[in-house]
Amino acid sequence: MAETLPSVYGGEILHVHLGSGETEIEPVTPRDARRFLGGNGFVAKQVAEHVPVDAGPLDPENVLAMAVGPMNATPFQSTSRGVLGFISPMTGGFFDSTFGGTLPQALKTTGFDAVVLHGEAPEPSYVLVDETGATVKPAADLVGAETYETCAAVREREGVGYDTHVLATGPAGDNEVRYACLLHDSEMREGVAGRGGAGAVLGSKNVTALAVQGGDFQPEPAGDLRGRTVQQMGQLMADTEMLQEYGTAGLVNPINEMGKLGQRNMQREQARPEAAEAVSGERLREEYVTEDTTCANCAVKCGKHVTVEAEGITDAKIPEFESLFGTATMQEVYDVERVMKANDLCDRLGLDTISWGVTVSFARECVERGLLETESPHLDFGDADGLVDLARQTAHREGIGDDLAEGSFRLAARLDDEADRYLYGTKGLEFAAHSARGLKGMSIGYATATRGGSHHDTRPTLQYDGHHDETTDGTPEFAARIQHFTALGDSLTQCRFVSEAGWGARVNEAYAEALELATGWELSVDDVEQIGERVYNLERLINVARGVADREADTLPYRVQHEPIPEGPAEGMYCPPEELAGMLDEYYAFRGWNDNGHPTAETVDRLDIGDVADRLA
Repeated sequence: MAETLPSVYGGEILHVHLGSGETEIEPVTPRDARRFLGGNGFVAKQVAEHVPVDAGPLDPENVLAMAVGPMNATPFQSTSRGVLGFISPMTGGFFDSTFGGTLPQALKTTGFDAVVLHGEAPEPSYVLVDETGATVKPAADLVGAETYETCAAVREREGVGYDTHVLATGPAGDNEVRYACLLHDSEMREGVAGRGGAGAVLGSKNVTALAVQGGDFQPEPAGDLRGRTVQQMGQLMADTEMLQEYGTAGLVNPINEMGKLGQRNMQREQARPEAAEAVSGERLREEYVTEDTTCANCAVKCGKHVTVEAEGITDAKIPEFESLFGTATMQEVYDVERVMKANDLCDRLGLDTISWGVTVSFARECVERGLLETESPHLDFGDADGLVDLARQTAHREGIGDDLAEGSFRLAARLDDEADRYLYGTKGLEFAAHSARGLKGMSIGYATATRGGSHHDTRPTLQYDGHHDETTDGTPEFAARIQHFTALGDSLTQCRFVSEAGWGARVNEAYAEALELATGWELSVDDVEQIGERVYNLERLINVARGVADREADTLPYRVQHEPIPEGPAEGMYCPPEELAGMLDEYYAFRGWNDNGHPTAETVDRLDIGDVADRLA
């Protein structure tokens, strides 16, 4: 008897050809559902199959694929997550970027498990998706508009208010800033596909927004998934108390106390306690938070709105921990109101706060060391007002902003070789806030990450609890298996915070039980983990084919390998070259990759991805 597709899937992938406006539908096969699950796995397969390996990230041949997972719109908690897949303007390799809000749940109800944008629209446009398909609509007047303005304008045109769910570029995307993000302004909370340059890819396609109107499809789990999720609620709510109270900004003080929070472009990793407190979640909560916000189907409410009367900010999105790292501690800027203004501008202009902030801090150190000559008065550490002006200049590619818009690696390439010593990232993408020197799991995790400087490949969460934070013993296997966990989670698709706190920070029996109740498949824990392993190896194969993944690329920046943390509780920690080399050997062996970091034919066969690998050859 032929296997059937579980009824939690809509069963269709919608392809939209922007040049002609034509659409076509591809069925989701039961085999692909089992192999790639959804979300991350689905978009990786679409990129592998449809983007030529020699196509540039901003070429029409690149795609922007958006997918949801089997758990979207089911009782499984916090699964209103969408995943975008594309070739990144930052790394030149595969990238997936996730976002929350209400749009992903709306997409699931259309019956489309994925939407893939191909080519380039002949005029500025937005794309509307509903259960009947997609329409490409003119939007010349929205070019240059801020993200929130575009979301509001599209909602008004469609005439059904927030029942039109919009994901928009801003001026940064229109101007193809390499790390431009996309923002979704929903009735419940904002969602941002922040990293890798999805906004630049959409902008290069002459598209200013992707909008979705929900349909009548309702997924039907095979078993009592609701009852199983109820069992996890107590643990979930107990272990997310910090997020409920402060959002991710609540991490500032504890991580600073560990001496693992970057300062002044990573010259140090601990701020004075009073400086950290000035930009902490505790202070934001006490003085500026006006309401808690949440994505669809989530009780945690980690989102917050802030109001800053002196800055003219009303109910803006609270800066996340990663954003406070990029725009406050890395800049030595502790004027929290100016920091919130800079972050609100980044959201409105469509800038990834991590890559932008780390690029600015890199430029500030290069000016400080006499490596970068500029007429800009805004490249001094501690300059809070300059930070606000630089956001505008970057999004519009004006003055020094045109250089900042390319990211720190491309800026370094046109400076003296010494500038490379002050980069903080790998594979062309700036690191997030979790220390590559102070957390050994992040050292090997960042070095081998598909996305480069992403903290959502190997996660820091368990390391902050003392697992593989200061030892290399078993750490390469730990990093690889957490990469399986994150690829699995982004394929389900579930919010990382809820999955780690409510269901476990490693693949375990709870995930296998939930997935079996959703799909009806009989799955062991090993079977479930192998889904994540398969997706991660597919991402690696894409990058190998594009020439951006090998042992030379699996590296760490000079400062991480040669300059120990100079002071504080983590003083002396770093990852010297010989330590990294040893961890890479162990990591490759565990993964079944050759000495150059390429998946072997045996690994490809074991993971049943030979058909996709052949498309990349």
